[in-house]
Amino acid sequence: MTYETVRAAQRAAAPWPYAELDVRALHAAGWRPTPFHDVVLKVHQRCNLACDYCYVYELADQSWRGRPVSMTPEVWRAALARLGDHVRRHELSGVRVVLHGGEPLLYGADRLGELAQAVRVALPESCQVEIGLQTNGVRLDEPTVATLRQHRIRVGVSVDGVRADHDRHRRMPNGSGSFAAVAHGLEILRRPENSQVYAGILCTVAPDTDPIACYEELLAFQPPALDFLLPHANWDQPPWSPPGTSTPYARWLSAVFDRWFSAGGPVPIKLFDDIVRLILSGASHSEQVGLSPSGVLVIESDGTIEQVDALKSAYEGACATGLDVHHDELDAALADPGIVARQIGIHALSPACLECGLHRVCGGGHYAHRYRAGRGFRHPSVYCADLTELIKHVHTRVADDLGPARTSGAG
Repeated sequence: MTYETVRAAQRAAAPWPYAELDVRALHAAGWRPTPFHDVVLKVHQRCNLACDYCYVYELADQSWRGRPVSMTPEVWRAALARLGDHVRRHELSGVRVVLHGGEPLLYGADRLGELAQAVRVALPESCQVEIGLQTNGVRLDEPTVATLRQHRIRVGVSVDGVRADHDRHRRMPNGSGSFAAVAHGLEILRRPENSQVYAGILCTVAPDTDPIACYEELLAFQPPALDFLLPHANWDQPPWSPPGTSTPYARWLSAVFDRWFSAGGPVPIKLFDDIVRLILSGASHSEQVGLSPSGVLVIESDGTIEQVDALKSAYEGACATGLDVHHDELDAALADPGIVARQIGIHALSPACLECGLHRVCGGGHYAHRYRAGRGFRHPSVYCADLTELIKHVHTRVADDLGPARTSGAG
């Protein structure tokens, strides 16, 4: 798609910010963009699982079908050259490059190692580079982990709790479960010699499961960090809820928070850490909550430059910028209205959010979860009620523990 075609489609689907956000006026008022510090390389477009909630394959945007199966060296060399220019122009002291998919291990461990070497060569010595990989864990065997360790590629694994719950959603294409294969891979990752590349576990919340059983199962894999993700949903495609419940995600997460908090936070959990930090008037480090500017950029297997790919859950082309690493600098994406909207914090919130005393903690929720067809992203999150209940619950626990004078950030 041309730049003009991209913009026309986005104005029709999401009028704000594409038709209303005046980027030049923001610059004139003194706003400056945040350079990209997380760059996601979609090295492989296909997956060896068929997860029923996958935002890439099961939801609105099906653009993966028309893209190359894997990223060629010609594309990643162009991408790394653009990233090197971006780092030097902004004198960045650190960046993170995430190898993603689909399932990135389908790219092959040796090719991933070659790419990791190229990343470090392409960036100046003054910039500290972290290379990460997010995998479903099925292909984690000893030779693969040894190669990832050799090239210092940190590995995050997706696991959805106990075997029965995990296998209900994260299935092989033939319908069989993937838990046994993932557990085997995690057993390899948690060995002492592999600890430097074991990054942690991601878990998608399923409100019809036992939250404590899920949490304890994940702890058994001894992850250095955890995070819980709300399934990507929006006002046109609401999240599933058990019948007769109004805030099932808040109740599930609150139960885990209580167990975690009472034990002194035995492992970092990004969502909980961010909420606590925001309640104490700090800043968030993720896009789920808070008003910190997003510094994430995605480069697809064909070299197209896109916004964070969670937006694929909203509508076809929601991630598009009309830019490409073959002929555009990464800085050009900093002027994209969609990226600007995810960097201007409070100015991107809806009037309803601004009237809420929790908006500096909630931050309107994940940007993708605010979408409503024909009206765009300037709405409260579809998880607004859940986020409100969860934040109030965490605030109460933290206030009881630290005293009200320390917990003014939640209003």
